[in-house]
Amino acid sequence: MPRYRLLIEYDGGAFVGWQRQANGRSVQQVLEAAAAALDGGRPVTVFAAGRTDAGVHALGQAAHLDLDRDLPDDRLRDALNHHARAHPVTVRAAARVGEEFHARFSAVGRAYLYRILDRPAPPALDAGRVWWVPGGLDAEAMDVAARVLIGRHDFTTFRAAQCQAKSPVKTLDLLRVTRHGEEIRVIAEARSFLHHQVRNIVGSLRLVGRGKWTAADLAAALAARDRAAGGPTAPPQGLYLTRVDYP
Repeated sequence: MPRYRLLIEYDGGAFVGWQRQANGRSVQQVLEAAAAALDGGRPVTVFAAGRTDAGVHALGQAAHLDLDRDLPDDRLRDALNHHARAHPVTVRAAARVGEEFHARFSAVGRAYLYRILDRPAPPALDAGRVWWVPGGLDAEAMDVAARVLIGRHDFTTFRAAQCQAKSPVKTLDLLRVTRHGEEIRVIAEARSFLHHQVRNIVGSLRLVGRGKWTAADLAAALAARDRAAGGPTAPPQGLYLTRVDYP
């Protein structure tokens, strides 16, 4: 039974998240239905590198599946896209991999992008794809403050209450804030993340950008190891899973 790795992008606004759920359509559900359609109706499970929440987008989600059929990579990609064409999901690439590969457990790094639009006028074309924060933010101050979070820390302050990770200790390899015209972009890279970690960090960095917090305040929030000490959770629509790294 051949195993394939998939590179996927999707608009998270149309889904209840990656994971199959009873309360609505998920990305996993769409891809599993597409895979079953080309595999003779046999149920197929698609395993992702990370379970994105409702509203969170992906440019470079990784997943794997096993099929009874041995298909050329390009044909599998095109067939999955054909069967999923009614939904905002695209398989960008498919590649045959060994049976030891696992999209989640083989991953050695993940990268996220968070987009903030800080202009007076709301977005039209990017509605549902950015966090609109009218009034202006100091991106340089946000970037300076972000550096206190880089490295290995107890990130309890930036962890969702429902997070199922065994430990709140994570190593944040990169956290950068840059301005691109009217848009501020936050890039975060780590081997793995806690539930809502990036969104909670962005919510706190927004307080820095508003001048309500300093870098010292952010450091104090981290040291408190208390979710109540952190800033609000940024909304999901500005978050993108951009890359998953493998050895």
